[in-house]
Amino acid sequence: MGILSGNPQDEPMHYGEVYGMFTHLLTNNGLIAAYQTYLNHTGDKDLQKLIEEAIQGMENENQQLQDLLKTNGTALPPAPPERPNANLEDIPAGARITDPEISAAISSNVAVALVACSQAMTQCIREDIAMMYGQFHLAKSQFGLKMLKLNKEKGWLIPPPLHYSKNKDC
Repeated sequence: MGILSGNPQDEPMHYGEVYGMFTHLLTNNGLIAAYQTYLNHTGDKDLQKLIEEAIQGMENENQQLQDLLKTNGTALPPAPPERPNANLEDIPAGARITDPEISAAISSNVAVALVACSQAMTQCIREDIAMMYGQFHLAKSQFGLKMLKLNKEKGWLIPPPLHYSKNKDC
């Protein structure tokens, strides 16, 4: 039996796993604050529901990450305070973030998060941490599909130039 061939939770984490989880937690903390701000700027009810779902998902991830880091004696990164609720009509029109801008930012964040989860999985030597990131990846993939559907339904998706084959026989 090797040094890393028992219960994964009894194995030490390597620095890459610690750094990845610390960075993930720090990023989620910042995104939660940003998404709370987005809620104040959003007028679309469907987008509001998805923003709330995204916040809840990141809070669930944070709980798992915090538990693992604490168990392994790692200090947690700082978190900004929760953003207060504001009335959309109180935000001047020129200072508002529009719904399509918010949706594009969240969609972009999901794409980046999927890559980060994939990278974290490949760096893991502890199966439990790799599996946790696999679950995060699956949840983010499902959420990304909801964002794509919303963007299409609302007309917010800006596709790249579409390619049509001139040769229809192919």
